[in-house]
Amino acid sequence: MISVDEALSHIFELATPLETETIPLRAASGRVLAEPLLATRSQPPFRASVMDGYAIAGEAENYTIVGESAAGRGFAGAIGPGDAVRIFTGAPVPENAVRVIIQEDVTREGDRIRVADGADQGPYIREVGTDFVTGFRVDPPRRMSPADITLAASMNLPEIVVARRPQVALIATGDELVMPGESPRPDQIIASNAFGLSAIVESEGGVARMLPICADTARSLESAFGMAGDADLIVTIGGASVGDHDLVASAAHGMGFERAFHKVSIRPGKPMMAGRLNGTPMVGLPGNPVSSMVCGHVFLRPMLRAMQGLDARPLARRVARLSASVGANGPREHYMRAKANDDLITPEERQDSSLLTILSGANALIVRPPNAPALGAGDAVSFIEF
Repeated sequence: MISVDEALSHIFELATPLETETIPLRAASGRVLAEPLLATRSQPPFRASVMDGYAIAGEAENYTIVGESAAGRGFAGAIGPGDAVRIFTGAPVPENAVRVIIQEDVTREGDRIRVADGADQGPYIREVGTDFVTGFRVDPPRRMSPADITLAASMNLPEIVVARRPQVALIATGDELVMPGESPRPDQIIASNAFGLSAIVESEGGVARMLPICADTARSLESAFGMAGDADLIVTIGGASVGDHDLVASAAHGMGFERAFHKVSIRPGKPMMAGRLNGTPMVGLPGNPVSSMVCGHVFLRPMLRAMQGLDARPLARRVARLSASVGANGPREHYMRAKANDDLITPEERQDSSLLTILSGANALIVRPPNAPALGAGDAVSFIEF
């Protein structure tokens, strides 16, 4: 049995970055940038007015309005010392204008304006390239946020190069499982893990493929592995322990599985394994729903990020103070379901790994190191958010 850190090290060795592809900017949300963004024009590309008002080229007490500049319809040419151009926010400023007098400081009569005493002297002109200039660069890797996409569009980039989305085959195993909506026998349960893990995969930019539930037979497992052969990552759910009906490891070994590890010192989630099946990374998660979801957060999320070219590192941890005491921890690293609120975190009273309602009500996992001592309210603990 290896530590969580050791298991993550093996996970990252398996997480080979995928190739890249060029996609329309409209499809870039959440994708991981793989090549730099280079601006093809400056922003703003012209001197622009910051306010509604009047553009002038020199100081005078009164001005004659000689034209108008609006967004998309600029004023052509230069203006003289006693001239003014009616201008609107975002519109191009005449080439020799020195400032924009805001409209609140002007009295207008026909085509003449008079500037009030004590008028605001701000230029209210946004110069060319105030935001960025031609050639401005945004470096990869980064997951494209709405703000990043807005920036790329303003850089005049209709397409960007991103990492391909990992194709993840999810194989739930067990004779006891039926799909939601079916009529289970008294000795069967609903297959829930694959749905939650699919959501984790997709939240990290992957494409989840839920294969049919696999029976507890070597032939069924071999068939499922065959269907998953073109995936970038195979994730099995259940059957990774050592019972008579836990056949995933033996079936995988019979098809060329090269194991990196089996069993991790984590709670919940000890019966976990990983390796390569004919060159394809494979992770075997526990069948217990909470265990598989915790392992999904701790291992699959950082693995999927690394496969898309992001830094190969564990999920970020934060620190908060306990609102209630917790007992001493055992020999395995414990991920306790909890509710984090600002700088306080409240561990759930019941930590039984079968309780999905507790997981659903939590938004964080307190991380207790192996053999950690009991802690009281007010003591600091590390946690990860989900």
